[in-house]
Amino acid sequence: MSVLEPLAPYLEKASQRWVVHWFRRDLRLEDNRSLHAALQSGHEVLCIFLFDPDILGRLEDRDDPRVSFIHKRLLEIDAQLRERGSALFALYARPVEFFEALSQVEAFAGLYANRDYEPYALERDRKVYELLESRGKAFKGLKDQVVFDKLEVSKSDASPYTVYTPYMKRWKQLLAPEDLRPVDSAGHKAAWKPVSRGSMPTLKEMGFVESNLPFPSSAILSDRISNYEKQRDIPSVEGTTRLSLHLRFGTLSIRSLVSMALKHSDKWLNELIWREFYMMILYHFPHTPEKAFKPAYDRISWEEPGSNFEAWCEGKTGYPLVDAGMRELNQTGFMHNRVRMVVASFLTKHLLIDWRLGERYFARKLLD
Repeated sequence: MSVLEPLAPYLEKASQRWVVHWFRRDLRLEDNRSLHAALQSGHEVLCIFLFDPDILGRLEDRDDPRVSFIHKRLLEIDAQLRERGSALFALYARPVEFFEALSQVEAFAGLYANRDYEPYALERDRKVYELLESRGKAFKGLKDQVVFDKLEVSKSDASPYTVYTPYMKRWKQLLAPEDLRPVDSAGHKAAWKPVSRGSMPTLKEMGFVESNLPFPSSAILSDRISNYEKQRDIPSVEGTTRLSLHLRFGTLSIRSLVSMALKHSDKWLNELIWREFYMMILYHFPHTPEKAFKPAYDRISWEEPGSNFEAWCEGKTGYPLVDAGMRELNQTGFMHNRVRMVVASFLTKHLLIDWRLGERYFARKLLD
C-alpha cells in the first residue's frame, strides 16, 4: 500500500496548492509557531503526524504509556480540526519515505514544522530538507519548543555556553516581551484544507496496547508555582507542577509557562531555563547521549551491572529513598526531581554502574 493512500482523495485533482504542517513535539493548535506560519502562507493547510517505525521499533514495552499519550492527544487534535472543517492524518510511516512520495504531488507547495534538537531529529530533518529542496518544495522550520535556540544565547565569542549560571543570566538579559507573545494558530475555517475524514492507525496496528498509567493534568496551578521554591525539594509533598510530560510533547506552550513563571516564581523560571540549557547542550554537542560531556570521564572503568543494577531498577537496593523513587517510577512513570538526582547519583557513584544504563532505563520508564 502506498504511504499516501489515506490522503489520496485529497491529493487528486486539487483545485489549489496547499501546504503541510507536520506535528512532532508540538501537539496543540494554540500558540503553535509552525502552524501559525503555515496558516499565514496563503495556502490551505493540511495537518499530519507520522508515527515513525524507526522510533517506535526501539521501544521495549508494548504498553509504552508515551505512545498511548500521543495517540490520545492526536485524537483530541483531530476532533479540534473537525470543528474547523478539516481533519488530522496520522500515519505509520518513515518520514523520508513519506515526503519522497508527497514531493511528487504537484499541488503540495511546502512543509512547515517546529524545530527539534535531538541528534536523530536533526539528521531526519536534514534528509527531508535536502529531499524537498531537490524537488523545489520548501521546508520551513520554526522555533517553538524553546524561547531561545541555537546561538541566540551565546558567549561574547559567539560560542555556546557550557555552564548553566552564565547561560541563565544571559537568557534573562535577552528576554523581551515579543519573545513570549503568543501567535494565533487556531485558524479560521477558510485556512484549512477541507477534509471530511482523516486517518489514525490503532495502537494494535502499530504493535502496541493501551497503557493503564494515568497521565498528569495539563492544568497550570498558580498556587503551586507560587509555592514552588518552598516546596520543590520535599519529595513527600505535591510541590512540583507535574507539567514535564506536557512540555515533552508540546501540549502546552513554553511561552505561556514562562509568562506564568515571571508572575509567580523566579525559581520555577530558572527550572524552565535549565530545560533550554540542556536542549542546547544536546544541539551543540550531539555526542552527549552516548558519551560523557567531558571526554576524560569516558575513561571511567565501570562495574559490571549484574544483580546490583537489577536491584536498582526494581527498587530493592535496601536504601529507602532510592527504592521509593524507583518504585514510584515503575508504577507511575514519574519521579520527583530531587529523587531523580539521588537515584542517579547512587547508581553511578555508589554502585559504580555506567550512567548510560541508568539513562536508558529512565528513557524507557519516564513519561517525560
